Amino acid sequence: MALLERVAALVRANLNDLIDKAEDPEKMLKQVILDMQNQLLQVKTQVAIAIADQHLLSKKAMESQQKQEDWVRKAELAVEKKDDGLARAALERSMEQKRISESFEQQIADQKTEVENLKNALIRLEGKLAEAKAKTEVLIARQRRARVSDAARRAQGDQTADTFERMKDRVLRAEATSQAWTEITGADVEDRFAALEKEKEIDRLLAEIKSRKLLQA
Repeated sequence: MALLERVAALVRANLNDLIDKAEDPEKMLKQVILDMQNQLLQVKTQVAIAIADQHLLSKKAMESQQKQEDWVRKAELAVEKKDDGLARAALERSMEQKRISESFEQQIADQKTEVENLKNALIRLEGKLAEAKAKTEVLIARQRRARVSDAARRAQGDQTADTFERMKDRVLRAEATSQAWTEITGADVEDRFAALEKEKEIDRLLAEIKSRKLLQA
């Protein structure tokens, strides 16, 4: 879909290249952040809609399966009454409902894939947005330091101090960039592990439910 293509383009964007080529890097990054925030809202909305559609399909599949079972019971009743013609008609209806139910199951599988794709796009876009915000903060801090350095040079006219400030600026810039990347990477890893733990717990609970159902059978 077009939305996922736009998200993919934003995620693939090399922010460093954009900064190097931009006449006003800060303005450019702020626009990128605005675009990402808009796309993020759209993706969240699409995730909610896709999940709602998945639930609706599941409900319809269950209803179709229930109708299939009802027709089988009616066929059994007709057999008891020795009305094979009515039993056959009921079984035919049952088979139709089975085909409908299988169709719903395929739609549910496709919908689950779409939901996962949207969720993954959301996670990637959130990470890229965090990266853009961090780079913007680093860039603003660097520009502020540059203005302070320029003011100091004009006031002192000292070439030695000028060299020292340039070296200090590089060190501070490297430290800030390293810290920003550490925060971004750490948050991403923590979120991914949290998601894995959540999925593991859901699998465990699901297994328990299935186990109880088997014991009750």
